[in-house]
This record gives sequence, structure tokens and C-alpha cells, in this order.
Amino acid sequence: MTTQPLRFLRRGQTTTLHNVPPDRTLLQVLREDLGACGTKEGCGEGDCGACTVVLAEPHSDKPGTLRYRAINSCIRLAHSIDGMALWTVEDIAPTLGIGVSSLHPAQEAMVQCHGSQCGFCTPGFVMSLFGMYQNSTCQGQPISRTDAQEALSGNLCRCTGYRPILDAAQAMEHLPAVRIDEATVLQQLELLALTAPAQSADFSYKSPRTLAELTAARAAYPQAQIVAGCTDVGLWVTKMHKHFDSVLDVTQVDELRQTIAHADYLQIGAAVTLHDAYTALVASRPQLHSFASRFAGLPVRNSGTLGGNVANGSPIGDSMPLLMALGATVVLASQRGERELPLEKLYTGYRQNVMAADEVLAWIKVPHAGAEFMRVYKISKRFDDDISAICLALSLTTVDGIVTAASIGVGGVAATPVRAVQTQTALVGQPWSLATAHAAAAALRAEFQPISDMRASAAYRSEVMGNLLQRFWLESQGETQINLATFDVEACA
Repeated sequence: MTTQPLRFLRRGQTTTLHNVPPDRTLLQVLREDLGACGTKEGCGEGDCGACTVVLAEPHSDKPGTLRYRAINSCIRLAHSIDGMALWTVEDIAPTLGIGVSSLHPAQEAMVQCHGSQCGFCTPGFVMSLFGMYQNSTCQGQPISRTDAQEALSGNLCRCTGYRPILDAAQAMEHLPAVRIDEATVLQQLELLALTAPAQSADFSYKSPRTLAELTAARAAYPQAQIVAGCTDVGLWVTKMHKHFDSVLDVTQVDELRQTIAHADYLQIGAAVTLHDAYTALVASRPQLHSFASRFAGLPVRNSGTLGGNVANGSPIGDSMPLLMALGATVVLASQRGERELPLEKLYTGYRQNVMAADEVLAWIKVPHAGAEFMRVYKISKRFDDDISAICLALSLTTVDGIVTAASIGVGGVAATPVRAVQTQTALVGQPWSLATAHAAAAALRAEFQPISDMRASAAYRSEVMGNLLQRFWLESQGETQINLATFDVEACA
């Protein structure tokens, strides 16, 4: 079974590849087909960042400019970048003349700040720095230490050389500027779109542009593997060695790439990236910022989509507990129409859901923020770029000291993400007091029977759930010196 030609921009030229299998990764294409071995293969699961490259598309919110995203090429399917511009570590040095090139500020800063040790991770760090440079420095925005830490959260250095790499991130703006001719790249991307070959009747990798095309393809090929960023399906390819003859990619569907604010709710398309989806949520709920940045490293958030995370239904997926606590609903679409249901009603078992064979997840609807007090907690072995052992999201509304509404989502304690219905019931109608918090903590510990696995024991998970509810109580009372994120050493001296 053949595929459509894969076409993308690299080094100012169109690269065209034929007969690329639908489940071939971008990293495989770069290293094995194009000989671009500067992009390293490390973990093969989007964890270490050694394979980081940068993609660019026209910026939907800023016409006439490009939007740059650092992504993990090891778990990104190659066909998903069709029609985009790509940069690898070999591509960013400016050419000064025939056979003569200099270093890009991202590279020069790493040299000057001694940011490379063994060097294996260095290309990935350089590409994350390049993405920062294009999105921040070239826009006249200085890079703070916090900005650098968040943007580099998806890149791991096994030599523990983070301090000079963070120095390099801040040093880039002080070096001679190097700018991409975005007008030319945009013209080339437009030409690439206009000269795209007609969609083949042969189904191997389909990337519909409209919801109507998507639902038609889903009805015609219900056996196709749906991908929406591929940050989980990519692991099935690299770690489980699964093979897919047909792939249906939802990330280019125009309607599903939009975030729309309605009067009562925020409508997030299933193809909106995790980074953009959380940016929209944080805009009205600033307290979610830390959790959003810890959801995963930036390259994962740049590829993964909110709809993909929700539809995947992993019991340790972090989006679902939060969305449940927010009272989110999901809209499923097919050629037969649409239907809407509460998020918690989507799941029927481990990675199983109520979607029919011809349905796709189209939108997530999140009610606007009200007067509730809300927190979401992620407990993992590593602070950044790690999978949760427990994820707990709590939203509480009180009137005159009495709990009038409670909404709690939990991950990591059952076969699916779940709502803590019994604990919610125990809270509503009670005075919001320390005694109520203790009673609710006990109810939460008793409500679920988590398993023991490589991330945590069952006893640990149960104990931590209750402890987090008590932390929630303390934070509702204005306490701040209770976790490392807000701990002030000087204040306690």
C-alpha cells in the first residue's frame, strides 16, 4: 500500500519523499532516509529531548508570521509534517558565503556558556533554544530564567549541566541577531499547499482538512488508527513495535484547531495542542499555570492535543481529572450528527469508551471560571516531564462558609480517570472547616482501591490523596509555606 508523497520545506527547498510508510517516524526519516544524524535517538519515547526539531506553520493569530514549535521527532509520524517547514540542528547556522557558515545564537550561546558536556543531548537543547529564540528573542521579548526552565523542561541532560544551558538561553539575545526570512518561507508554504497532489483513493495516511472529510473518512475506514499528535501512539510504534497499515490524522481539521469563547463556556477543538489548550485555560484560571507547565515537557505539549489526551483515556492522563473538576463535556461527531455528554461518561473501561466506530471526538467544552476555589495537584517522581502517580483536581464553592458545590477529578487510582462522587457528596452541605476537610480526606482515601505499580504503591496513592485534600484546605485558608513551589526560605529563617 503506497502513501501520498511527503512534502515539507527544509533549508529553503522543498523536500519530497515517496512511499514513506504511514507509521514511519520523523526521526527515522531524518536519520535513515535523509542522513540528518545530528538529530539524536535517545529514549524513543519523547522523554529525553535528544531528538528535538522545530516545525513552523503560518501563525493563525498573527497573519504574515510563522509559529514555531519544538517537537520530539522520535514519536512524531513523518507524514504529520506534510506542508510544514522543518529545521534540524544542521539547518540553523547562517550561511555567510559558499561553503562558509557561522553559528546561530542558540549554538554560539551554548559554546560561550560551556553548555555542552558529553554532547549527546546538545542538539536537542540547541533546537529548543532555537524555538525560544524565534518565538521570543526575535519578537523583542527577553527570556527570563523561569521562561528558560519551562521551555527546556522537555530536554534532559544526563551530565546534569543545566545551569550553563539556562545561562545560554538568556545569553542569546546579546549575540548578533540571525533572522529567518519569514515572508519567503510563507510564500513557499503557500505554494506547497497550492501544488499539493490530489488525495489518493488509496487509504494509508489520511489527513483531512475539514470535519466533514474527517467523519466521512472515519465512517469509510473505521479500522484506521486515529492520531492526534501521536505522543502516545508513537510509543506503540517505538516501544511496542506495532504496525499500522492505515492512519487517520485529525490535526489538520480546520474546525478542530480552534478555541472559541462562548458566553458560558470555552470550546476547545480536539486538534488544539496541549500547549495552546492549557494557555487558554490558564488565561481565566492563573492558578493552573504550574500544573500546565508540568503536564509534560514543551515538545510533548507542542505535539500532543487535548482531544488526543482525552480520547486516549489513559488512567494516568492528567487532562481528564482537571477537566472533570471543571465540569467539562465532550462532543462526539459522525456523519449521523453530534452528541454531547459529561466527560466522565465517556469512559467504560481501561482505554475503552462509548464512541461508535464511526465517531470522533470533536470538541471539549469547559465552563467559564466562577467563584469556585480550585487547585490541581500532580504527584510524580520527577518534577518536570514525568508521568503522574496521582493527579487530583478539586473545585469547591462556598456560600457563607457552607460548601454548596464540590467537583473532584482523580487520575492514577482506577482503570479510567474518575470523578470522586462519594467525596463530593460528603462535602456538599457541610461547613468548610478543618473537621470537614479531615472527614473528606478519609472519604477520598476509602473511595478508591488503587493498584501498586512501578510509580507508586496502592498504600502510597491512598495516603497521598487524603493528604492532598488537607493541603487543599490549607491553601483555601491562605497558607503558602506548604510546598516547594511556594516555599520561601528567607521567610522561615
